[in-house]
Amino acid sequence: MLRSLVTALRTLTVLPVPGKDTETFSNSLFWFPVVGLLLGFLQAAFGHLFAWKELSAAIVVLGGIALTRGMHADGLADMADGFWGGRTKEAALRIMKDPNVGSFGAIALSGMMLLKWVAILKLLQFGTFEVIVAGVLLARWVQVLLASSLPYARSEVGTAHSFVNGAGRFHIVVTSVLTLCFLLILFHADCYALLAVIPAALAAGLLTGVLSYRKIGGVTGDVLGAGSEVTEVFVWIAGAVSSGSHHFRFFI
Repeated sequence: MLRSLVTALRTLTVLPVPGKDTETFSNSLFWFPVVGLLLGFLQAAFGHLFAWKELSAAIVVLGGIALTRGMHADGLADMADGFWGGRTKEAALRIMKDPNVGSFGAIALSGMMLLKWVAILKLLQFGTFEVIVAGVLLARWVQVLLASSLPYARSEVGTAHSFVNGAGRFHIVVTSVLTLCFLLILFHADCYALLAVIPAALAAGLLTGVLSYRKIGGVTGDVLGAGSEVTEVFVWIAGAVSSGSHHFRFFI
C-alpha cells in the first residue's frame, strides 16, 4: 500500500520520494486526497509569506504550478487546444498530444491564472486559508471521480491509461469518505462552508466530464489535469463568495 502512496506523490508532485512504484497504478488513486491535502497546506502556507496580499496570492498560484511541475496547467492548455481546435475526436486527440501550446491553450491558461489570483486574493483578505486547502484537496478528488467514471479515450496506451484502467466505484467510495473526513476537520463541521465547496467541486467535475465524454468519448491525462485546474478555481471562487457573505452578515 505504501508503494501506492509513493506513486501518488511522484505523479502529483515534484517532491522527491524514495521507494518503488506500485505495480497497479490505479491503487494510487486511493492516496490522491492525501496528496491533495498535503499540497493544499503547502499552498496555503505560501499565503502567509508576505504582508502584501497581492503578492502572496500570486505566490500561492505560482507555487501550485511549481509543486506539480505545471502538469495540470499543461493539461488544461492541451485540452483547450484540442477541444476547440479539433472538429473530430481524432483531430482533438492529435492536437492534445502536440507539446506546443496554441492560441486556445494560451487563452485558457491566462484566464485560469487570473481567476485563481483574484479568488485567492479574496480568500487571503478574509483569512479563510482552509478554503485554499479545500480547493486543492477537492481537485484531486475530482481527478479520481473522472478516472473512475469514464473510459480511457485513446486507443493506444497513454500516460493516464494505467490510472484509469482498473479504477472504479470502490475508488470513488473510499476517496469520497476520506475527502469528506478531511473537509469536516478543515471546516470544523461547518455545514455552510461545506455546502459551498463540495457542490462547486462536483459542478467542475461534471462540466469537465460531460464536455470530455461528448468530445472524445472519455478521459485522458490532459483531461484529468484540466479537471483539477477547473475544480480549484470553482472551489476558490465559491469559497470567496461564501466568505464574503459571512463577513457581510457579521458587519450588518
